This record gives sequence, structure tokens and C-alpha cells, in this order.
Amino acid sequence: MHALVYHEPGRISWDTVPDPAIEAPTDAIVRIDTATVCGSDLHILNGEVPEVRPGTVLGHEAVGVVTDIGPEVHRTQPGDHVVVSCVSACGNCVYCRERMYGQCRGGGGWILGNQIHGTQAEYVRVPFSDHSTHRIHDGMHHEDAVLLSEVLPTAYEVGVRNGHVSPGDHVVVVGAGPVGLATVITAQIYSPRRTVAVDLSSARLERAARLGADAAQLPGELLAELAEGRGADVAVEAAGNPDSFVLCTRAVRPGGQIANIGMHGRPAVLHLEAMWRKNLTISTGQVDTFSTPLLMNLLTAGRLHVTDLVTHQLALDQAEEAYDMFAHGPETGTLKVVLRAERNGTHGTGGDARATLG
Repeated sequence: MHALVYHEPGRISWDTVPDPAIEAPTDAIVRIDTATVCGSDLHILNGEVPEVRPGTVLGHEAVGVVTDIGPEVHRTQPGDHVVVSCVSACGNCVYCRERMYGQCRGGGGWILGNQIHGTQAEYVRVPFSDHSTHRIHDGMHHEDAVLLSEVLPTAYEVGVRNGHVSPGDHVVVVGAGPVGLATVITAQIYSPRRTVAVDLSSARLERAARLGADAAQLPGELLAELAEGRGADVAVEAAGNPDSFVLCTRAVRPGGQIANIGMHGRPAVLHLEAMWRKNLTISTGQVDTFSTPLLMNLLTAGRLHVTDLVTHQLALDQAEEAYDMFAHGPETGTLKVVLRAERNGTHGTGGDARATLG
């Protein structure tokens, strides 16, 4: 088969690699129909995740069709359309029993595209399939379903839930990339009074307004506005940038919450000398994807509107181009780039072409 292979910092290529096979009785093999690129993939490409070995197939977000299963897989069958979770969960360790699947000690966690071969490929082996795949509701669009692999659960669990967004809250989301905009979307579940997206990119601020932000502002505009009030109840750091974290500490009110989603490639200074008197609560976290079934139900019911998160569609074998487009997203407005397998003419090369599963 073909797959996107990491060779060394700054170098990836679309190569011929061996087909995956069942290695454990809880494995499934999934034929990839739709994949996408994530910010953590860029961190790997930039050499900021040194545990990723040369020769690893990248990617941890995908939708596909089960083609083979091990003898201890019970919840899916060949032919099922599934979301492949970015987190693999053994289902038995102490953390999995607490739904902290990202901390799995039974061989799971973030392993796809990190410790084992990932989803930016024609096929992928999914360990612990019963706990790491989700059957897709009939009629759900590929482009919507793939957002359930990581970006929507990350925004909801690490941003909205960890930030304790509540009805009537003033919520500030710093960073209007895919996960920041997904936070704007999923925060609406809890009816905040006002949601403000903050970014330096005018294209992304325009997209934030389309996706439901009550205001889309530059950092300076935000601070000028908050200087006249008591500050945000919840500030969500979704950029993975030290400056954006500092902005959150300045934007949040005394007694407020800071929820850090962004994956930081370098240290962020914690200014306790300025923060200690504000009674702040700061949370961080890796996504667990326990919320995927809930979010799928909300998508099916039309309660979450996510179409504008996908800005480009390419063929799966254009994965290298997708990385370049995604890396320049702040300048170009690119958000999620969907990679579609070329089967029966179903893939698109841009625009609004949409296909369904089921």
C-alpha cells in the first residue's frame, strides 16, 4: 500500500510500505476513506516529538471501512463504517476505567502516527478496536465524521469541559485554528452569554464569525474591551503559543478558569508573581475521546454546525501538499484539510463536494 512516511525532521514522503496485518486479537484493519492533518502532525514534522521514529506512517485521525478483525473484536464487523479515534484505549487499565483513555497504561493512548503506524495511509491497523473505533451513523458526511477523530472531542473535553463553561459565561478562545474554532462551536452546548475568538489572522477571524463567535478580535482589541469590565469567566488557550497563554492569564477574571488546549512546542512562562491573587484555576490535558458518541449524536441531530471547519479537500496521495497548506493556515485561512481516497470518484479537490457514509 501507499502511506505518508516520516523520515526525519522536515522530511516526509508518500511511499510504498507493507500492508498492515492483524497482530493482536483485539485489532481491526480499516481501509481509509478520509483522513486529515493535525497540529501535532506538524510538531512531529518539525522534530518536536522526538519519540517518533523514522519510518513511521503519520496521522491519527480518519474515517474508513473495517476490512478485517481479530477474534476478540465484538463491536464492529467487516464492512462497518467507523471513526478511528486519535486515542487508542485498552479498556481495562485503571485510567481507561475512569474514561481517561489518553492516559491508557495497557498499550494505548496516543499511539497512532506516534508509536505505531498511523492513518495517513490506504490502510491502518487499529489496536483495541472495540474501544478505539465508533460506528458512524447512516448518512453522515465524511468531512463531518472525521472531525470526531480528534478536533471536536479535544475542543469539547479539554477546552469546554475542563474550562467548566456554564450558561451565561463570557468565554474567550485565544487561537482561531481548527481546535479553537471547534471550541467556539462546542461551547454553545452550554449557552454562554458571549463567545469571543482571538487571533492575528484576519481570515481566521472571519471564519470564527461564520462559525458562531459573537466577536472576533485581535489581541489588543480584546484587552482594551476587557479593561472596561471584569474579564472573561473562561479563557481557552488553543494556539500552543507562550504569548497566547500569557494573554489568557490577562484576559480571565479573578476566580476564572484557564483551559489550555494548545500543544506547546516550547516552554510557556507561568507568571505566578502576577497571578497568585486572582484565584485562578488552570487546566491542561490530552484528549480522551470519551465524548465522541455524544458529539456524534449532536452532529446527527443538527445541533453542531461544523461544515466551515473543512476548508480544503485533496486526494490522499496529496498528503505532502496538505501539510504545506496546513502549516501556512494562519496566513491563508486554511483550517482542516481533508484527504480523500480516490475510489469510485468520491474524492474532491476543493470546494464543497461532500460524500456520505452508510
